[in-house]
Amino acid sequence: MCRSRCFPNARTCGNQAMVARPADSEQISFGQELLRKGTHMGALIIPGGYYLLALSRLQMVWIMGTAALLMILIDVARLRNWWFWRKIARHAIQPMVRKHEVDGDFTGATYILLSVVATVAMFDKPIAIAALAFIIVGDTFAALIGRKFGRHKFGRKSIEGSLGCLLGTLIVACLTPQLSLAVGVAGAFVATVVEALSTKIDDNVSVPILSGLFMSLLTKIVGA
Repeated sequence: MCRSRCFPNARTCGNQAMVARPADSEQISFGQELLRKGTHMGALIIPGGYYLLALSRLQMVWIMGTAALLMILIDVARLRNWWFWRKIARHAIQPMVRKHEVDGDFTGATYILLSVVATVAMFDKPIAIAALAFIIVGDTFAALIGRKFGRHKFGRKSIEGSLGCLLGTLIVACLTPQLSLAVGVAGAFVATVVEALSTKIDDNVSVPILSGLFMSLLTKIVGA
């Protein structure tokens, strides 16, 4: 048994490794959500760099594959409570970690880096850029607007959050270079629906892959 050595928000106690749990169920505070989504928006450097640096598909896959591998190692260190996590990475990352991630899942950052590799490998550059920006911008708008103004719920989502996601993805569709506006707008709607319905599959994976597939098929059909 453990008494004074136990902590209410820890997974283990005594001489075993301790990993702090978020305070309340699955949700983090709105301030932590802002920090998490601010970091998420910073990921726009990925599709932006792909376009502005004129990287080839192979170059991008190598770069992002390396980044994904490093993030997987950080997640493994977190889940195994290795020294690197306890002494270095924990202080920066722990406040943004959700309950299901504490309980044994990879973080959203790992999923989005893996989806970047898959998206870049599968789709032409304009479609890959839009699909990646959909999840970065759309998910951020959905989370912040849904947390702040969400009143009409369906499952863990809200209509207000989904409308925020649609707004974000439509902005992306209008700004993505070399992408047909009609294809981009259609992809924005698909991304919004997928984000709203995603439950068991992480939307950092499902949104870019499914919206990218739809835009690729539409491009081939209409010749856009």
